[in-house]
Amino acid sequence: MRVAVHAEAYAAAPADTVFGVLTDWPRHGEWMPFTRAEGGHGVGATLEGWTGIGPVGFLDTMVITEWSPGRRVVVRHTGKVVRGDAWFEVTPLGVGSRVLWVERIDLPLGVLGRAGWLVLGPVTRLFMRLGLRRLAGLSEVDGRTGG
Repeated sequence: MRVAVHAEAYAAAPADTVFGVLTDWPRHGEWMPFTRAEGGHGVGATLEGWTGIGPVGFLDTMVITEWSPGRRVVVRHTGKVVRGDAWFEVTPLGVGSRVLWVERIDLPLGVLGRAGWLVLGPVTRLFMRLGLRRLAGLSEVDGRTGG
């Protein structure tokens, strides 16, 4: 079964700045709680994200399937735990921008996975919203400092 979850935030920073912070994978942990990432840029590049606390967590491997610099990145999750696809879209809005994050996840474990999603779904959305708000704040600082 596939489920979808999304979040969005607004930043008082240009779309190119927000996209730059978003796709600076080593900075991922600055805005997304309990996560670190590394990887490349452009279609076909791979990414690896670790979500967890200390040694307890999981590796999320991905392949970039679409790359529109400054605007959109789409990935296919290829790991053992997370499968499906996700994308970020950054839309210019006058002096600022809107960033949208969508995850479409294939739930494992049949009925057990669906039952677990009743708890994990809202928690996932909460962390996505928190992460995007932090991303917006970092982008605003980078936009002011030229960072």
